[in-house]
Amino acid sequence: MSRKTIKVDYLARVEGEGALHVHFKGDQVKDVRLEIFEPPRFFEAFLRGRDFIEVPDIVARICGICPVAYQMSAVHALEGLLDVQVGGPLRALRRLLYCGEWIESHVLHIYMLHAPDFLGYESAIAVAKDYPEIVERGLRLKKAGNAIVRTVGGREIHPINIRPGGFYRRPTKAELKALTEDLKWARDAAIETVRWTAGLEFPDFERDYEFVALRHPDEYPMNEGRIVSSAGLDIAVEEYENYFEESHVPHSTALHSTLKGRGSYLVGPLARFNLNYPQLAPIARELAESVGLAPPCNNPFKSIIVRAIEVLHACDEALRLVEHYEPPEQAAVELEARAGTGHGCTEAPRGILYHRYQLDENGLVVEARIVPPTSQNQGMIEDDLRDLVARNMALPDDELKWRCEQTIRNYDPCISCATHFLKLDVERS
Repeated sequence: MSRKTIKVDYLARVEGEGALHVHFKGDQVKDVRLEIFEPPRFFEAFLRGRDFIEVPDIVARICGICPVAYQMSAVHALEGLLDVQVGGPLRALRRLLYCGEWIESHVLHIYMLHAPDFLGYESAIAVAKDYPEIVERGLRLKKAGNAIVRTVGGREIHPINIRPGGFYRRPTKAELKALTEDLKWARDAAIETVRWTAGLEFPDFERDYEFVALRHPDEYPMNEGRIVSSAGLDIAVEEYENYFEESHVPHSTALHSTLKGRGSYLVGPLARFNLNYPQLAPIARELAESVGLAPPCNNPFKSIIVRAIEVLHACDEALRLVEHYEPPEQAAVELEARAGTGHGCTEAPRGILYHRYQLDENGLVVEARIVPPTSQNQGMIEDDLRDLVARNMALPDDELKWRCEQTIRNYDPCISCATHFLKLDVERS
């Protein structure tokens, strides 16, 4: 038996602490494990006993990149429990806020985390030395998304203006209008981003996925919709736990989510694109067609193009929402505490994010459950790795390592917001 260990210390393009273990025996792949060893963070326990009005501010701290997603899933769950619907300008503001998060999160991934893989660089800093205009475009584009989050949410990181029922403060028409010129530039930059990513070289790698995403009859899903899949699933958010389950695996401190009786599934941009293509903004759909991207797309490496398409959609949608904005009469709908259970699910940049809360008669949290996109994609990441390694066993270990890392980054996994580390352990026997 021979054993080789390859380490990549402080891999700054995977968010969190994890390791990949690959075991070969002869010409067969015996085991592939995506090991997550980061300590649990216990947010669901932190929420117990807290007033429901505090929940959005607490869950925002789960992630510094997609805090809006956590806040939006939380407020939808709580409003469902309290039998309140938020519509009109308040609903439009929430969609605008989500557009900002999609832009800044997707652009960060495209330009800083994923593109270096395709360009043959170790980092975006190295890319900037040879192609400063590319990185500068990415930074400015991300800034446009941050500006939306700051204007509507109160600040760029962990927004403070979101509450059940609406917002604490209504942005003025002038404040939103001030975003217009930057968003027009961002839309043009997003078009260039789509064309640029479509010109990258992609491995010949396709798999048969069960895609899962929200679907809304009138719009590309962000905040609302039914949960659907490419294999015929079509359920209300309240039915989520009847069809999905989490389990603990020995090699991960994060739970693995599966479809009951069906196994792993894929959430995120590729799932949304395949399941909701007709709902994309015309400018995004037409550009996707012009670069040769259309459903079905089963190559996970092309998710970088899909993210760029979603950035274009979000920029176009944000401009529309800003143009038609009329400040709501009130910043929030009045709420009264009551006992019950509420369910919420929205489309975080990385995929569906499910929340469930149980409140007592005083509006205090009795129980909370949060299922993030990365825990839902973990099983599929391992399946992808297993298939990829089996197809590429003849590659030298360093090339195989690179391709495995790139495969993981296809999903933009958010293991945490801490220091990043990945160790690839290749065992051949």
